[in-house]
Amino acid sequence: MKANERGILSSYDLKKPSVRWGYILMYLIIAVMMCCMVYPILISMLNGFKLNKEVNSFPPTFWPNEWHFENYTKAWNYIDLPFYFKNTMFVFFGNMIITVLVLGLAAYALSKMLVPFKSAIYYYFLMTLFIPATTYMIPSFINLKDLGLMGSFAAVWLPAGANAFFLLLLKTFIDGIHVEIFESARIDGASEWRAFFQIAFPLSIPIFATLAIFVFATAWNDWFWPSFILSQDNKPLSVAIRDFVLNARRLDMNIKFAILTLVMIPPIILFLFFQKFILRGLYLGGVKG
Repeated sequence: MKANERGILSSYDLKKPSVRWGYILMYLIIAVMMCCMVYPILISMLNGFKLNKEVNSFPPTFWPNEWHFENYTKAWNYIDLPFYFKNTMFVFFGNMIITVLVLGLAAYALSKMLVPFKSAIYYYFLMTLFIPATTYMIPSFINLKDLGLMGSFAAVWLPAGANAFFLLLLKTFIDGIHVEIFESARIDGASEWRAFFQIAFPLSIPIFATLAIFVFATAWNDWFWPSFILSQDNKPLSVAIRDFVLNARRLDMNIKFAILTLVMIPPIILFLFFQKFILRGLYLGGVKG
């Protein structure tokens, strides 16, 4: 540790019995929380290596008596995972493009442009965060049906442009960019489009990277809305897992666990590599410069 860096407590404080036991208790609580979070993942992975009879045995066993690696081969071949993964990526990239173009431009306009009733618009979007999603689900369904978008990816992409939380997060971040930069660009003859794409967007890469992780998590996990708004050929992986795995009655439990383990691996890897963007983006999006 560097000389100018120190924790909340000094080495002298840690010598006190009460402080030391408090730290031990804190670490024990963290360890228990970690075990509670990791245990379901380990159970799913290890059950994928067991025989179906062993998975359904009582009392249950933690480690497999025999390791059957072929279960994961059967799981991979049971449903067309690459096909539904491709559909999930279509949903993700479409939602991300809408987030950048619609929400990014809206946040830039509310932050750096002279928009009439800017405060009223801002508080209107803030108010929508308190409205339950179930109250506007049916109106959204009717609107998409009237627009003729039922079954297509556009039925999922279009509502992504109405995410008030992402809009307010982007606006708060762009508020921290010094206005002098944009004023200099306007003096040099730059349009608002150019100011956004050449100044605001590059400087907002950290918050857009954070939103990309959130958008990916939504595209990967959400099954309710895509299950009845998308056609069978366009349904993402989450819907396929629910329809063909979780609701399958004749599928062995060990194969189900193997499929679920394969589906859990990509988001876990993504989070491990990009967790710093989540923390940094939320910090930068919540603190003005």
